[in-house]
Amino acid sequence: MQQQQKNKQLKHDYTDLKPEVILAAVESLGYETSGRQLALNSYENRVYRCELEQGGAIIVKFYRPDRWSDSAIGEEHQFAQQLLEQEIPVVAPIIKDAVSLFEHAGYRFSIYPLRGGRWPDLESRDDLNWMGRFIARIHNVGRTASFEHRHQIEINRMGNESASWLLANNFIPSYLETAYQTLVDDLLIEIQAAFDRCGSYHSIRLHGDCHRSNVLWTDDGPHFVDLDDCCSGPAIQDLWMLLSGERQEMTEQLCDLLEGYEEFASLDLNELNLIEALRTLRMMFYAAWLARRWGDSAFPLAFPWFNTNQYWEQHVLELREQLSRLHEPVLVVKNLIISPQMNADKHR
Repeated sequence: MQQQQKNKQLKHDYTDLKPEVILAAVESLGYETSGRQLALNSYENRVYRCELEQGGAIIVKFYRPDRWSDSAIGEEHQFAQQLLEQEIPVVAPIIKDAVSLFEHAGYRFSIYPLRGGRWPDLESRDDLNWMGRFIARIHNVGRTASFEHRHQIEINRMGNESASWLLANNFIPSYLETAYQTLVDDLLIEIQAAFDRCGSYHSIRLHGDCHRSNVLWTDDGPHFVDLDDCCSGPAIQDLWMLLSGERQEMTEQLCDLLEGYEEFASLDLNELNLIEALRTLRMMFYAAWLARRWGDSAFPLAFPWFNTNQYWEQHVLELREQLSRLHEPVLVVKNLIISPQMNADKHR
């Protein structure tokens, strides 16, 4: 599904991605545009809605230069197509002449059908059941093959490397450096302990970034967008980001999700030990992601609150709260409590 050859030099930033280049890229695939385009809410990549002369519109996504290899993008597209073939509602790239990854003027891009919808509220049991069923079906497809070129959920990449990069590049204010480094050391110990309590798990292909903003809801139910961060890891990764609120609220939400999930697949309940560890890793990785992208002019405009003393003070405070959460027992599901001690006994 990828281009077989690339004869042109690829760009290393978005400097030359101007409106005329965007339209020309779409038109290079045989579409006739009206000249009207709208930038959509995307920062890692650049995504636009381009109106067509004959009516309607198409979505064009330009991949961030130097981020993914062609092989990694190909695996994303293949996964999306496999889900679509199983009638799982995802927005998959359009294939033209057996190709889904294209290149124009040094930029790699793909095109997608326009799909509407709203962000889900997920405040009802029925909605959470519905989400659970579809996530289970995604995971069933995910288990049929493996990624070779995409990231794995892992402590070193998301935790150690993120913290080290922030410190090495002087993003952490000097007066917080000692507190931050000490806190990170403690967090990484507890995160590793959580993974140890979980024990071995089946690493599967995942959506990877399954939060509310990447789900659109219509009268026919949810459909999933943006597989750009699809990766390999434990199934619980695609469930925990849909939980919010206090402990009791998250427990109820998780039970409702799993009620739907288990209609199509089974979750190893030992993975519940990973919820707060994965949340902590995401928080650490997210801060480093913003810092790594700070030289992209779109980021200071979109995230003006980032990289201030107040932001880093709040970040440290939130990580301290996570350290406390990592000491708490895991959530109760179906009257079963999986405690650290129970898992320690299990793996002796």
